[in-house]
Amino acid sequence: MKPSGQAAGRTRRRLIGVLLIGAALIGILAFRPDRALRVGTAVVSEALCGGVFVSGRAPDRVFAEDIAANPGLKLIRRHLHYAIDFKQHAVHANWLGLFRSTAYFQPGYGCTLGSLPEHRPPLQRPTEASPEPAIEPGSPALQAALARAFAEPSRPPFRRIHAIVIMRDGRIIAERYANDVGVDTPLLGFSVSKSVTNALVGILVRQHRLDVEHRAPVAAWDHADDPRHAITLDQLLRMTSGLDLTESDTGFDPVSRMLFLERDMAGFAERARLRHKPGEVWEYTSGNTLIASAIIRDAVGGKAQDVLRFARDELFKPVGMRHVVIEFDAAGTPIGSTRIYASARDWARFGQLYLDDGKVGDKRILPPGWVAYSTRRTLDSDYAAGFWINASDTANARWRVRHGMPADTFYASGLNGQRIVVVPSQHLVIARLGSTIDPPNYDMPGLARLVSDVIAATGNTPPAP
Repeated sequence: MKPSGQAAGRTRRRLIGVLLIGAALIGILAFRPDRALRVGTAVVSEALCGGVFVSGRAPDRVFAEDIAANPGLKLIRRHLHYAIDFKQHAVHANWLGLFRSTAYFQPGYGCTLGSLPEHRPPLQRPTEASPEPAIEPGSPALQAALARAFAEPSRPPFRRIHAIVIMRDGRIIAERYANDVGVDTPLLGFSVSKSVTNALVGILVRQHRLDVEHRAPVAAWDHADDPRHAITLDQLLRMTSGLDLTESDTGFDPVSRMLFLERDMAGFAERARLRHKPGEVWEYTSGNTLIASAIIRDAVGGKAQDVLRFARDELFKPVGMRHVVIEFDAAGTPIGSTRIYASARDWARFGQLYLDDGKVGDKRILPPGWVAYSTRRTLDSDYAAGFWINASDTANARWRVRHGMPADTFYASGLNGQRIVVVPSQHLVIARLGSTIDPPNYDMPGLARLVSDVIAATGNTPPAP
C-alpha cells in the first residue's frame, strides 16, 4: 500500500530535518565554535596578563583598549569575564562560566597560556637606571608632527597611540608617550617580533651555526621522502614554505589554534601538510616564524633560558635594548612570531641596527649583506624576510610611496599598528606603538603622514620615486 500524500509529506519533512541536523553537526565539527570560544578567552587572559604584569598598565584600560575594542571579540565580549590574581601572577578568563583560559606571568619570561609553566631559573638582569625624561621635540615642526599623529578622530576607529620615538643620525630627536606609558614601558610588538627573529637567525648565520639556504633542521621532516624535507630556513623567513597554515585571525584558523590552544606551537606548525611546493607561493603565516623560532632555540641550547641569554648577550645588550621581554610557549619555544615586548626606545634602537647595516659602532651584530638580504623582495609581494618594503611594484607599496614614505623605506609591522619604520635615504627611524584596532591597515594613512611630516620637519624632502 502506498503512503498517503499527507504521510509522504511528513516523511519528507522528517528526512529534510534529519539532513539539516546532520549538516549542522558537520558544520559544527568543521568550524568548532567551541574552539573559537576557547581562543577568545585565551586572547583575553593573554592580553591582560601581558598588559598588566609586563607593561604595568591598568587592567580596565587594557581591557577597554586592547580587548573590548577588538572586532573579533564583538559577538562574545558581553559575556566575557576575567579575574586577576595578583598574588599568583595569573589572569583567568571565561565566557559564560565556560571555555576557561588562564595565563601565568613569570618575571623575565612574560606570560604563558595554559598550566603554570615549569620553573625557569631567573636570569641576572642589568641594573636599571632611573627612568629618563622623554626627549622633547627640538623644533615646533616636530612637535606639530607628533601632535598630529596622536590626535584622535571624532569617531572610531581611534588611534590610541602608546608611544612614538623618532631617531635621526643615530640619536633620538623627539618622542611622545600616552599618559600610562613611559620611556621604559615594555610594549608588545605583535608581528614586529618576526623582525627580531630575523635578527637572531642572522646572528647565528654570522656565527656559522645556521645557513638560510640549507634545508631547515626540523626533525619531523628528516625523511627524504617527506615533501617538507626540501623546505629551507630562507623559505620560512620569506613565508614561502608552502605549509598549510592559514592565518585569518578568526579563531577557526590553524594559526589561531597554534597561538592560543597549543602547548607546543612549533610542533603543531611542523605537522602541517604542504599546500604548495616550497618556494613557489608567498603566504603570510606566523607558523613559519614559530618553526624558525624552534630552530633558534635548538641552536643555542634547547631551553628558554638559553634563548634569553643568547638574545640578551648577542643582540639586546650590544644594541642598547634594556627593557625586552620574550614570551615562550609551554615547550620553551620563544614565540618569535608575535610575543616580544620592548620599550619604544628599544624598538627604535632595533630599527637603527638595520639602518646601520647590522652594526653598532665598529661592532658587527648581523653578518655582512644581511640587511640587504632581509629587505630583498620575495616573489610578487611587498614582503622580504621579516620586513615589509616599498621597493616593490605592488599596489600597497606604490600607495605608501605616493603618500610620503620614500621608495627605500622598509618597516617591521605588527597587529594594531605596531610599526618600526626605517628610511635609509633620510637617516630616519620611527617607532610607533599603539592599540589602533583598525584592520586591515591599522592607520597606514596616519603612519604615512607621520613619516612625511617628520621628513619635512627635519629639513629633508623625500626623493622622487
